[in-house]
Amino acid sequence: MTEVTEVGELTGTAERPPVRTAELDFESWVCPVPLRETPTVVMGHGGGGAMSAELVEHLFLPAYGAAAASELGDSAVLTVGEGTRLAFSTDSFVVKPMFFPGGSTGDLAVNGTVNDLAMSGAVPLYLSCAFILQEGTALSDLGRIAQDMGAAAREAGVRLVTGDTKVVDSGSGDGVYVNTSGIGVIADGVDIGPRRARPGDAVLISGDIGVHGVAVMSCREGLEFGTAVESDTAPLHRLVAAMIATGVDVRVLRDPTRGGVAASLNEIADASGVGVELTERELPVPDAVRDACSLLGLDPLQVANEGKLIAIVPADAADRVLAAMTGHPLGRGARRIGTCVPDHPGMVVARTGLGGSRVVGLPVGEQLPRIC
Repeated sequence: MTEVTEVGELTGTAERPPVRTAELDFESWVCPVPLRETPTVVMGHGGGGAMSAELVEHLFLPAYGAAAASELGDSAVLTVGEGTRLAFSTDSFVVKPMFFPGGSTGDLAVNGTVNDLAMSGAVPLYLSCAFILQEGTALSDLGRIAQDMGAAAREAGVRLVTGDTKVVDSGSGDGVYVNTSGIGVIADGVDIGPRRARPGDAVLISGDIGVHGVAVMSCREGLEFGTAVESDTAPLHRLVAAMIATGVDVRVLRDPTRGGVAASLNEIADASGVGVELTERELPVPDAVRDACSLLGLDPLQVANEGKLIAIVPADAADRVLAAMTGHPLGRGARRIGTCVPDHPGMVVARTGLGGSRVVGLPVGEQLPRIC
């Protein structure tokens, strides 16, 4: 008999008495969700959760047909010439406000695309940058964003080689929107992708989660959490290089941005056909993030990050990879948080400190507007 304690961590409900059951039949569980049929685009379509996935699956991919990529990761892997492999990625940044503790739209745009390339094991080389500016935006704000982009590019060792600028009427935009695309090179022997997770593999995280989302919330009107929280935006490719240099078969890498750790792990579980079991007490959630999420009724696993990565590696090599991660400034807080399992494929489950479990679902809509 397995004791399961249901807790109300997502809903704020009180703790219920333990429920005993012979088996946990995860595949038969059905969780009701809000009606998502809508004739218009809503904010949830850009939240990185279930509605974003539905938009891609049911609108974009059928429209693109054979022109669409076969594998949807953080970046596309392209083979050119005599077997040279390139990673190619694009992303848009509409964060509000444009400036927040620890960063701005400018460094976020560079680091976000650098990290998407790094999640394929690539060395980022070149970025494009395109601006959509609202008429009336202060040139001082635009200048500050451009300065931040330049500084972030120099720090990451990438070049901004092409770009574009468009201006829309006042009221048709919201300050400064930035799109960046990037190209990087993948070394021979590196094979990292969302379909490569296997039962028994270890799930690692590079550090504290939920920091970026809370940093952005902290500077919105009326939202103060009593302590300073700064965004974790940072380029992760050198951390990835240190992990690859161990010689371990790093199977999967993801940076858990929109939708947080929950969205990334659900996508990995679905793509690889494995289940994921997290140990909740091992999740590195800072007190300030935990307090903010408790206040707002959010799950830290669904809050955005901009300078953290998830890694899936063989369990017998996890300590070697963790040693490389903790030896890097951006991985000092790395730890193992879970395991890939053959049970409940496509589903993520967290084992709670009370001995129970809860399903960690894909976020349905937009928890926090414009966090990237």
